Amino acid sequence: MPNPYGVSTSVDGFRKVLIKKGHQVYIFAPHWEGDCKDDENIFRYPSINIKTKVPFSLVVPYSKKINKIIEDLEIDIIHAQHPNLLGSAAKNWALKKNVPLIFTWHTLYDKYGHYAPLIPDSIAGSWALKNAIGFAEECDHIITPTQSVKDFILSQEIENKNISVVPSGVDESLFKNANGEKIRKQFNIKNDQTVLISISRLTEEKNVVFLAKSIVQVLKDNKNVIFIFGGEGDLKDELKDIFMIAGVADRAFLSGKIERSEVKNYLSSGDIFVYSSTSETQGTIITENMYVGKPVVVVKASGVKDIVVDGETGILTEENESDFVEAVNNLIENKEKRELIGKNAKKKALKNYTIDVCGEKLIGVYENVIEDFKNNV
Repeated sequence: MPNPYGVSTSVDGFRKVLIKKGHQVYIFAPHWEGDCKDDENIFRYPSINIKTKVPFSLVVPYSKKINKIIEDLEIDIIHAQHPNLLGSAAKNWALKKNVPLIFTWHTLYDKYGHYAPLIPDSIAGSWALKNAIGFAEECDHIITPTQSVKDFILSQEIENKNISVVPSGVDESLFKNANGEKIRKQFNIKNDQTVLISISRLTEEKNVVFLAKSIVQVLKDNKNVIFIFGGEGDLKDELKDIFMIAGVADRAFLSGKIERSEVKNYLSSGDIFVYSSTSETQGTIITENMYVGKPVVVVKASGVKDIVVDGETGILTEENESDFVEAVNNLIENKEKRELIGKNAKKKALKNYTIDVCGEKLIGVYENVIEDFKNNV
């Protein structure tokens, strides 16, 4: 899985659990530049490496080789993860194979207008949302990771009411034997220092400038606190400047890209996870952090507010720097509280957000959709 983002993390996790439970799974995805060691039954369409705000492979949704592969496959259901390009290919193959088409609404599409070059954000975002709705209308079933996203879709007056909530689960195999001390040593962090962690794309839709400015104040208030910000994106230099100008760059580290195998170690190294994105449909990094048993302070927004129970498994704040800073400072000062919240978060993650639990929900949706489709043919 060369792409480290939430959609590919979700797909890979569900792929693994479906295979473990005896199902045959075929993945069709864009080619990814660089070292890409795929398992059997993962097929890649040709793509063009695009230099945007983050690494991006623009897929060419046609391949004679892949067409031949799909023609020869026995398929019961097709699951699209995006409305464009390969989403269109998925729709066409569902019609040809006469099987149901499911679409997971992974993204708040109107929040991503700033990725479109030469087009005003509002216009691009509005088009992306309308396009996703149009695609969803043509699917047999829609999946959302959280209830708030389902509510959002229904608020758009979509006619397709066949919507199920299935969160993306934590792949427990990736979180065994986490070693937070390794990361603390890497950054020369002392045992008595409190560590704040965030892992995210360093891009506009993740609201990272807000987070950086908030953490600046936290670091000024607490001289024994360290901040590690993992991820890459076009705002990295701006974030560096924010910490440098504020005079806290010696305690605010931008680690760069974090390999998937290292995420567990970074999360385990922290005392508090901080996150301010307002564009999540779930926020898989939040459930992963809950799984390692650490408290979170997050901006109350779509997706995240479905996962975090305020005061119990984390702290929800308004998108206001003073509120966010106050919440983080409160946990820094109260070790007993943050340990209790961490334990509660771990308990909830084990009950609701492992890949086995979420995989069973997905299989249930598949079975119902296939049955309904057969009855309506």
